[in-house]
Amino acid sequence: MNYKTLIGLEIHVELSTKSKMFCGCKNEFGSAPNTNVCPVCLGHPGALPVMNKKALEYAIMAGLSFNCDIRNSFKMDRKKYFYPDLTKGYQITQQDMPLCENGYVEVHTDEGIKKIGLIRIHMEEDTGKSIHNEEGNTLLDYNRAGVPLIEIVSKPEMSNADEAREFLENLKETLKFIGISDVKMEQGSLRCDVNINILDEDSDFKTKITEIKNLNSFKAVYKAIIFEEKRHLEMMKNKDVGYKETRRWDDASNSTVVMRRKEEGSDYRFSVEGDIPITFVEDSLIGEIKNNLPELPSQLMKRFVKEYNISEYDADILSRNKYLSSYFEIVAKEVQDPKLVSNWLLSDVLRRVKEAEIEFEEVKMESKNFAKLLKLIKNKDINNNTGKKVLRKLFEENFDPEEYVKEKGLIQVNDDSVLEKIVDEVLANNPESINDYKNGKDRALGFLVGQCMKASKGKGNPQKFNEMILKKIS
Repeated sequence: MNYKTLIGLEIHVELSTKSKMFCGCKNEFGSAPNTNVCPVCLGHPGALPVMNKKALEYAIMAGLSFNCDIRNSFKMDRKKYFYPDLTKGYQITQQDMPLCENGYVEVHTDEGIKKIGLIRIHMEEDTGKSIHNEEGNTLLDYNRAGVPLIEIVSKPEMSNADEAREFLENLKETLKFIGISDVKMEQGSLRCDVNINILDEDSDFKTKITEIKNLNSFKAVYKAIIFEEKRHLEMMKNKDVGYKETRRWDDASNSTVVMRRKEEGSDYRFSVEGDIPITFVEDSLIGEIKNNLPELPSQLMKRFVKEYNISEYDADILSRNKYLSSYFEIVAKEVQDPKLVSNWLLSDVLRRVKEAEIEFEEVKMESKNFAKLLKLIKNKDINNNTGKKVLRKLFEENFDPEEYVKEKGLIQVNDDSVLEKIVDEVLANNPESINDYKNGKDRALGFLVGQCMKASKGKGNPQKFNEMILKKIS
């Protein structure tokens, strides 16, 4: 059997405009409930929507960044359904004339770069937020109603959870780079639904599509895909097409749970939004937005390789995060050693970021202080081990490393006469290790260097110790 997993994603992204999509209310997270509302976003009779030009420009920026065709004219539509969080009884969205079409997002696979196609990016408004309290009541906060959204719909061209995760990471960082959204999943600024099924390429038999909703993290997306892929494989082996259904991810059971089954497609009774006329987008506006786009991650990676002479692998990681890439450039120009900066950022610093479970932009360590630390290492004022210890503290507290190493007496000893005296004492006290080294036991050299470092209280230059020992015992 030749099975193929088909994964498509639908991503809703809140745009970081100052006001809502069709009214002047503030677009602000965390305000007191129902304070950023007006007759337009509450759907009062007779209130007329007016399109937010900045939201339109942001949507075009997203389309251009993901290689889409931009439509020169479009309409808005009414998508009708009756939920308490939708005060008008319909959502203003785009049905058959999306603003952006036919783009792609690149991901890395074992076979090389793979382009995941985008069907569309369209504009719409967000709904209110339902809050379920302990008494069993549902409260409604309409501050989010009318917030500008773009919905990004991919083709079902991802084959596994790794591709889906990288797709989301690349998409998220690109949106952050161009500055149109803060893409904070924990605040609902980025929300993702997964569509998944499996095809037997030999017989064209395939399972029915499962939609997974309410995924609040990339980790949840990854785990949900893994779970559903296994479930669909079992269905495939039993020649069971399953049901077209919506599921949610349950962290407690590490599984998806059925929410509802879809016997038929939803009938939203789409109609043209009569209160908003057809909108025309001039080529000159699209060209102006394109010319003012910031440097995108793919462009940044190529420049880093050329300008800083670092590996493509390092440049790729550094260019994926807007704040990390900017931090790298600032420090690299100060230290004048891009490879040293890259090595420390990608190993020690990013490891600490991961352990702290924070985003890079939350790092307390100022770039100027990190640059000072690397200069101390580069100039051999401190050794690598001392540098790692200082970094551990600097990451947590942020201070001037130059003053700190002087105050703590951590400056590396480079005086040959001092180091040679230590080497002579260590060699005199460890004749067996000398013989071991001469008999081919290379670990003995590391032991002798370690004894020298211990005798110097960690302040000696390990490279010089190594050279002196070899010279004396060879």
